[in-house]
Amino acid sequence: MIQEKLQERSNNQCELCSSTNNLSVYTVPPRDSESEENSILICETCNTQLNDESKVEPNHWRCLNDSMWSEVAAVKVVAWRMLNQLRGEGWPADLIDMMYLEDETLAWAKEGSATEDEEEKIIHKDSNGVVLESGDTVVLIKDLPVKGSSMVAKRGTAVRRISLDHENANHIEGKVDGQQIVILTQFVKKS
Repeated sequence: MIQEKLQERSNNQCELCSSTNNLSVYTVPPRDSESEENSILICETCNTQLNDESKVEPNHWRCLNDSMWSEVAAVKVVAWRMLNQLRGEGWPADLIDMMYLEDETLAWAKEGSATEDEEEKIIHKDSNGVVLESGDTVVLIKDLPVKGSSMVAKRGTAVRRISLDHENANHIEGKVDGQQIVILTQFVKKS
């Protein structure tokens, strides 16, 4: 009964990637009652990747460029979660910025991804694996040429009151010889 309604709604295609092979009903967590509002029709490939993070193929999910505009809340929730999971790939971040979810739909999307806060929190570590915090002092462990200038930041230079790049765990910022520069975390150690 539910499957028939979903097949009609989706024109007998996967509501995420438009495939027509091996379609099944997927109830979007944390909802557990299989209903038209809580479920989507998906193919075997999408189902496998949604249920096993180790099998996720980022290029498969480029289909979300289209399906994220669906009128179906459950489709939007799955699209938003997958784009957030793949945010590190680069291209999903642009799609997330374009995506609009009603407050209720966004709450549902966040509710089902309890690990979202941990995933979104980027951890910066120095060359020794020590966690860096904003405001820390670090020491350069290698001479670093500064792009866009003739300056070379010398090994042993202390960089005080660093700031963290909130989008890239490998980048920090700090002043060297009065110039604000981006420094790769692999070339610093916390002091």
